[in-house]
Amino acid sequence: MQRNGGGVGAGGQPWVLRRVRLTWLSFMLFFILVFFPLIAHYYLTTIDEAGGPDKRIFGPRPGGELCEAKHVQDLCRIRESVSEELLQLEAKRQELNGEIARLNLRIEACKRSIDSAKQDLLQLKNVISQTEHSYKELMAQNQPKLSLPVRLLPDKEDPGLPPPKSARSCRLRSCFDYARCPLTSGFPVYVYDTSSYPWADYIDPLVKQAFAASVKSNIYVTDNPSIACLYLVLVGELQESSPSPLPPPSELEKQLKALPYWRSDGHNHVLVHLSRKSMTQNFLYNVSTGRAAVAQSTFLEQQYREGFDLVVSPLVHALSEPNFLEVPPQVPVKRKYLFTFQGERVESLRSSLQETPPQSFEEEMEGDPPADYDDRIIGTLKAVQDSHLDQVLVEFTCKNPRSSLPTEWALCGEREDRLEVLKVSTFALVIAPGDGQVVASAGCGMRLFEALEVGTIPVVLGDHSRLPYHQFIRWSEAAIIVPKPRVTELHFLLRSLSDNDMLAMRRQGRFLWETYFSTSENVLNTLLASIRTNIQVPAAPIKEEPAQEIPHKAGKLAGTDANLADNGDLDLGPVETEPPYASPRFLRNFTYTASDTYRAWNRAPGPFHLFPHTPLDPVLPSEAKFLGSGTGFRPIGGGTGGSGKEFQAALGGNVPREQFTVVMLTYEREEVLMNSLERLNGLPYLNKVVVVWNSPKPPSDDLLWPDIGLPIVVVRTEKNSLNNRFLPWDAVETEAILSIDDDAHLRHDEIMFGFRVWREARDRIVGFPGRYHAWDVNHQSWLYNSNYSCELSMVLTGAAFFHKYYAYLYSYVMPQAIRDMVDEYINCEDIAMNFLVSHITRKPPIKVTSRWTFRCPGCPQALSHDDSHFHERHKCINFFVKVYGYMPLLYTQFRVDSVLFKTRLPHDKTKCFKFI
Repeated sequence: MQRNGGGVGAGGQPWVLRRVRLTWLSFMLFFILVFFPLIAHYYLTTIDEAGGPDKRIFGPRPGGELCEAKHVQDLCRIRESVSEELLQLEAKRQELNGEIARLNLRIEACKRSIDSAKQDLLQLKNVISQTEHSYKELMAQNQPKLSLPVRLLPDKEDPGLPPPKSARSCRLRSCFDYARCPLTSGFPVYVYDTSSYPWADYIDPLVKQAFAASVKSNIYVTDNPSIACLYLVLVGELQESSPSPLPPPSELEKQLKALPYWRSDGHNHVLVHLSRKSMTQNFLYNVSTGRAAVAQSTFLEQQYREGFDLVVSPLVHALSEPNFLEVPPQVPVKRKYLFTFQGERVESLRSSLQETPPQSFEEEMEGDPPADYDDRIIGTLKAVQDSHLDQVLVEFTCKNPRSSLPTEWALCGEREDRLEVLKVSTFALVIAPGDGQVVASAGCGMRLFEALEVGTIPVVLGDHSRLPYHQFIRWSEAAIIVPKPRVTELHFLLRSLSDNDMLAMRRQGRFLWETYFSTSENVLNTLLASIRTNIQVPAAPIKEEPAQEIPHKAGKLAGTDANLADNGDLDLGPVETEPPYASPRFLRNFTYTASDTYRAWNRAPGPFHLFPHTPLDPVLPSEAKFLGSGTGFRPIGGGTGGSGKEFQAALGGNVPREQFTVVMLTYEREEVLMNSLERLNGLPYLNKVVVVWNSPKPPSDDLLWPDIGLPIVVVRTEKNSLNNRFLPWDAVETEAILSIDDDAHLRHDEIMFGFRVWREARDRIVGFPGRYHAWDVNHQSWLYNSNYSCELSMVLTGAAFFHKYYAYLYSYVMPQAIRDMVDEYINCEDIAMNFLVSHITRKPPIKVTSRWTFRCPGCPQALSHDDSHFHERHKCINFFVKVYGYMPLLYTQFRVDSVLFKTRLPHDKTKCFKFI
């Protein structure tokens, strides 16, 4: 115990000493670390300030004295070395940045080159695919490619025909020599000189003059009788006061047989008798005409040879043409009188000798007493008039009746007076002759003509009558034909017709009158067309406007404006690297005549022309393109369909592949024109560009035209006319025409979408800016309106697709008065085209995309900016309505966008168009 305690006490002193030493060392270390730096700082600062600026140690020294200081020389050398290295590094950095920029440019160029190569590869694949399709189609083709017929003329030798049993039994198959009229003969017609006839002095001079004038302008007439298919002989109408009595029938037969090309029996001859008055002498009734056909307005049953002879319309306007502006409008549908009839019955000898009239309807029809049955018609019509249910005008006595055939109803008064009554009549009665032996009469033909002329719907009482050209014209669409036994129900029948039906009949009647009956030229054309249709010879091809090309120099290769061609990542379609291909022409040469007779005769423009193609051709069913009739078709995805990629690789649709032609009208705006042409570079399915140079001043000699890889045909015009836009230039070889102004801005995807839509609506105008016609309540007339509207009825042809068929109709069929007004105002040609297409189709145009205007900013002032522009267009619309007789434009309340527009798609699908 003591040792432990002593140990502790003995060892306590060293431990205390060690603790004191550690405390002293800590204090000294603290003093050195804290106070020594402070003292050194103070000392150095005091010395630096006391020594003045020249003796400073740490302050800046002028003249680089710092570098002289021995203790910083190494630092200076290091600084200079580092600075030099930094400068070298900076130069190297800039050099590397430049190299990176150059490499980036090369990368971008490579990317563009790759994209271009991909496009070229895609186009090459499309071309290969198209070539393979074409090769397969060529190898599998089992139908000859038709074109314009090559004219084949008959031999001069005429072997003759075996005689028929009798002239009364003549039909085309037995009395007409088809060998003289091959299908490709062109239907040459020889017309005998009227002055050389022995009976020339008996013919009405007005009829002779009108006939001669019509023959002179007819395209089928030939001066070479040896090649003629048909021979025309004018035999009437006879004068009312002939210088000498008409020779007997036997003498007339001798005179006919003496004709130089009569060839004993008169085959392929037509004896033409044109009536100008209701009482026409049927002097050919007892004349044996052999195998010659007879064309006249009056026929008896024993005389008429069905399918061989022709019932023609009377020649009312012999030398004068009707004024279409004086024709009353087709609306309002209902007029003052429900129906009218003015006439006086001419008694027949047979009815006056009959002792007792039949007592019943059956006896009356069985005994066929014509005059007595007319009494029942008179009683029924008078009862309707006396009932006062509707305003009706019937008069059965005349102050001044015109001479007529027995049992026929004579015309009353002068023609002008009759027309004034018909202008206020909804229906006009045409009562057939009471004698059933009369199958056609000039008096009924005259009543029919006058009713159609003023827009009155004819009501023919007597279904046994033969109306003019009844083999081809469907008269039930323009007239009401009622058997005489239904006369008691006539009032109910007429009141039950709707306004739609009546207006459709009135419009069809106007078409028949204008096309077939209105002028002497139309009468002759209709006569020849009926014979030509009977023997199935196609019409003559319609005229094309020869393009007088202006030579021009092509400049540098045109570029592509990305803003105009942008469609995202989609290709708009193959840009054809092969020579442009034209639309097939005249594929239906004989179909129009042989199997399409109804439409040719009962729809505008009539059977007078053969068109290279029309928008009304029939469409094959979908499976036909895969089962034997696939020539030219390019189905989407080969028939499997698809979205954007597959859609852009083929045209698809319901018709074979095709291209379109741009027709651009310009007038002394060379810079604007060149820019517009350059924007067409790279446009798919473009066949060529036709520039209609509307100025008398030619283009500048030093003007360089852009090279867009396709033909640019610059056409010289005879005069400055907006109608030149719609001339059917022979340089246009496609069915589709894109009519575009030289200052119109359209993107490529917009054009392509419009083209695809037009292919599905070929009979309509498909375009971009829409307009409409508005009713002016105050002035009871029409106004042209370009305001934003939810309805439209027109599409401006400054940016629109239409079929070339309508260019033919606009230039050669549409009334000349409309084209004259376009030239007078230098305006309204687009309105005229919309009127024409709507009149033909009875459909409105189709607007595509959201565009309402298309003018380019900064372009020179256009005609449409003039203050008088809209006033002129108001006048045009109302004038065109007068010419047509009604307002043909129809409203539409929709526009067309692509199928997948605004549709959410899976990530692996693309839209048809990015912005449409």
